[in-house]
Amino acid sequence: MSALLVVRWIHLVAAATWLGGLLTLAALIPALRKAGAERALLQAAARQFARVSWVAMGIAVLTGLTQVAWMGLPWSYTRLQVKVGLVLTAIAIALGHQLTARNSSPALRGALQGVILLVSLGIFAAAVAI
Repeated sequence: MSALLVVRWIHLVAAATWLGGLLTLAALIPALRKAGAERALLQAAARQFARVSWVAMGIAVLTGLTQVAWMGLPWSYTRLQVKVGLVLTAIAIALGHQLTARNSSPALRGALQGVILLVSLGIFAAAVAI
């Protein structure tokens, strides 16, 4: 297996970890709330997800940059720009959400999580289009 394929595999696993975690939380948190879970439990779950997801996002960014440096520009530079723009948007919203979640209402937190999920799905769509 070539080194480039290993980098691509790591990139995809990291991206799947990010998006898979978002999808899991999107289903899990409302169910936990409905079941009467304490806020401390929800916060602990969110903190653990943040640890895993930020590492995954960092790895995805590094391996993505490595692929571009290694292969040169892909077939569609415009599509790559869209993907990079969406990644930066997801990072900015996720960071803002993480920094303000403690003082935000559940409705605002849920809305921001929904936006992060939609932007992340857009990243995957852009990646498939490249």
